[in-house]
Amino acid sequence: METAIDFSMWALFARATLTVKLVMIMLIVASFWGWSVIIQKLIAFRAARAEAKQFDRAFWSGEPLDVLFEEMGPEPSGRAERIFAAGMMEWRRSHRQDGGMIANTSSRIDRSMDVAIAKEAEELQKGLPILATIGSTAPFVGLFGTVMGIMNAFIEIAEQQNTNLAVVAPGIAEALLATGLGLLAAIPAVIFYNKLSADSDRLIAGYEAFADEFGTILSRQVDS
Repeated sequence: METAIDFSMWALFARATLTVKLVMIMLIVASFWGWSVIIQKLIAFRAARAEAKQFDRAFWSGEPLDVLFEEMGPEPSGRAERIFAAGMMEWRRSHRQDGGMIANTSSRIDRSMDVAIAKEAEELQKGLPILATIGSTAPFVGLFGTVMGIMNAFIEIAEQQNTNLAVVAPGIAEALLATGLGLLAAIPAVIFYNKLSADSDRLIAGYEAFADEFGTILSRQVDS
């Protein structure tokens, strides 16, 4: 009586060759790494949206901007608040002792806020290249493991001089597991990379729109 072959994932991994095992481990690590980035960015983006809405309400509440800046301080914790603080600090530095304004105040305020936006954009997009890399390379890494597994399966067939399905199936199944793990790592990475990139672009666009509005308000005060 023939012994039943175990086709569970652990059994397939245990029977695989060292090269295929290393490929599988690499893909499992990449999958966990990708999900850790995804969860971290989802939490960070949700907090950024909530903070931007809260700041927007405070900014348009009618409270004097100087009072709002004093309440936040020069190094606030929120992203939108930091952009606001960058503009306000440059605004205050541009006042002369006689009460007038230094030339080109508006352009310096705009540049200060642009620098602050660039820093926030870099922070928001940190980790997204990891998802892009996993999404683009994991299928090929899995395919490499599959090729190596099938090659070893054919070598085993040649050595045993037996093409029975019981001999062929385990090796092919082990090889295909590597492709499956590659897709398991790549598909969520690609989906969430596209989503998170779009979310990041929307947040940055919101910061840029605020900076334009705030810069316009300050430029009117400079002109007056």
